[in-house]
Amino acid sequence: MIAGFLGGTIEGDPGVAVSEFAKIEEGRAGALSFLANPKYEHHIYDTASSIVIVGADFKPTAPLAATLIRVADAYAAFASLLRLYEESRPRPVGVSARASVAEDAVIGEGCYVGDFAVVESGAALAEGAMVYPHCYIGRGVSVGAGTTVHAGVKIYEGCVIGARVILHAGAVIGADGFGFAPDGEGVFSKIPQIGNVVVEDDVEIGANSCVDRATMGSTVIRRGVKLDNLIQIGHNVEIGADTVMAAQVGVAGSTKIGAGCMMGGQVGIAGHITLGDGVKMGSQSGVAHNVAAGSTLLGSPGMPGMGFHRSWAVFRALPELVKRVAAQEKTQGFYTENIKI
Repeated sequence: MIAGFLGGTIEGDPGVAVSEFAKIEEGRAGALSFLANPKYEHHIYDTASSIVIVGADFKPTAPLAATLIRVADAYAAFASLLRLYEESRPRPVGVSARASVAEDAVIGEGCYVGDFAVVESGAALAEGAMVYPHCYIGRGVSVGAGTTVHAGVKIYEGCVIGARVILHAGAVIGADGFGFAPDGEGVFSKIPQIGNVVVEDDVEIGANSCVDRATMGSTVIRRGVKLDNLIQIGHNVEIGADTVMAAQVGVAGSTKIGAGCMMGGQVGIAGHITLGDGVKMGSQSGVAHNVAAGSTLLGSPGMPGMGFHRSWAVFRALPELVKRVAAQEKTQGFYTENIKI
């Protein structure tokens, strides 16, 4: 049955049964595992898992106890099984008696609103939306069909959340953008933030991430964007479809990021700039200027990948270069202040 669902071929006992998933290095009888990364191959020869999903081109170098299912892409196949498992789990339905739901709020068929959640006036939850305990859905907020709002999420008034979105615990959507104007004496006055946030379909936003509302207009997270935990998106930012960002990325206000971009952890992006489609930035990179589509940047300030690697090679050689320069100056009779290496 599993092989049929995956479109794979079986090597071993076709009647073996499994009832759980396990990492290949922690396999046990009755478990299903997968092997996609070659550096874990040694585990397949002693794993206790009953079934292991492998690539079509996998060639064992020793006897195997597990039954194999060969597929074109082992990682993708295993992920599809996990999704099937997740979709088969029972889901809560109904409005808790301990929730606070405004009389004019619209709660669609098959929705769930958990204990101590608040749904304000004019808010609307489409069919199958799930709002877990201690969430806040502000006035006029729209939540799309099949969207999951995990415990403790806060969605401020007027924000629009698309279908099949996942907002993880503690995320804040629509808090005020960081807008202040100094007067002649250097005292900062708050600039009202009267826009909203629009999150399109199939977006996932990680725990304790924040997406600020626009000063005017909308902060926009396009379809399919995936944001990790602890990410800050400033006011009036636009993030293109299918862009992914790892933890602790920060994007300052009014920046436009193209589709299909990839940002490593702790990337910093200045405000009022544009990044084209397909830009890739390595962890801890920083950029304060426009970036052309398809660019790969490393380092801070960010520079093209090959230039960064060349600069890093020079940087690593600096201690030896200092010693060589000091020795040369000494032979020439120059005075060089001692530099501790």
